[in-house]
Amino acid sequence: MAVVTESSVDIVLPCLNEAGALPWVLARIPAGWRALVVDNGSTDGSADLARSLGATVVQEARRGFGAACHAGLLAAEAEYVCFCDCDASLDPGLLSGFVRAVAAGEADLVLGRRRPRGRGAWPAHARAGNLALSRMLRRRTGLRLHDLGPLRAMRREDVLRLELTDRRSGYPLQMVVRAADAGWRVREEDVPYLPRSGKSKVTGTWRGTWQAVRDMRAVLAEPPYAPAGAARAERSGGAR
Repeated sequence: MAVVTESSVDIVLPCLNEAGALPWVLARIPAGWRALVVDNGSTDGSADLARSLGATVVQEARRGFGAACHAGLLAAEAEYVCFCDCDASLDPGLLSGFVRAVAAGEADLVLGRRRPRGRGAWPAHARAGNLALSRMLRRRTGLRLHDLGPLRAMRREDVLRLELTDRRSGYPLQMVVRAADAGWRVREEDVPYLPRSGKSKVTGTWRGTWQAVRDMRAVLAEPPYAPAGAARAERSGGAR
C-alpha cells in the first residue's frame, strides 16, 4: 500500500473574495499539506490574507471556476491533489480519509456527497438542479452518484491525463465524466455541508445558475473521451 506522507498532498482552493472564510478553511487543512489558494481576481484582500496564514497563492486572471481549479492543478506538485471550495461550506480536514482511500487503491477518485447541516446550507433550487444533473450523469456514464460536490481527491498525474478543457462551471462535471470514460473507480462519501460564507457566485444568482446549466450541458454533450495512455482505462466498477 502507498504511504501518504506530509508532503504527498496539495489542496487546491479556488478563491474569489473569500476573506471572511479563509481563516476557518485554512485552519482545517491537514498538517503538512500544501494549501494552494488560487486567487481569481479578488478585491477583498483574500490573496494577502491567504499568504499571511501560510498558504501558497496562485494568481489566475481569467475568471471562471474551472480556470481557477485548473491553475491550481498545474501549480500542484504532490502525488495526490485535492479540491475544496474556499467558502467554509466544507471542511477540508475530511479529505484525509479520501486520500487514504486513493493511496490504498480502493478508488481512483473520491467525491464528497454533500449532506446539508443548518438552515440555508443548500437552497432548494440548487439541490433540485444537482439531482437532475446526477441523473443525466448516470445516463451518460453509468455512474450511480448522488452529488458532484467540490470536495474530491485523486492522484495528480492521473487527472492531468484527462486533459480537462472546461474553464467555467463545467469543470467538476467534466472531470467526473472523463474519469468514467477512462475507467476510473469513482466513489462518494457523505460529508456535512454547512451554510457558506457570503453569497454563491454560481447558484446564488439566476445568471450564475443559467451559466452553470449551459456549461454542464455542453460537457454532457461531448463525445466519449479516450485519453492516450490512460492509467485506469482497464478498470470498472466503483460507483457504477
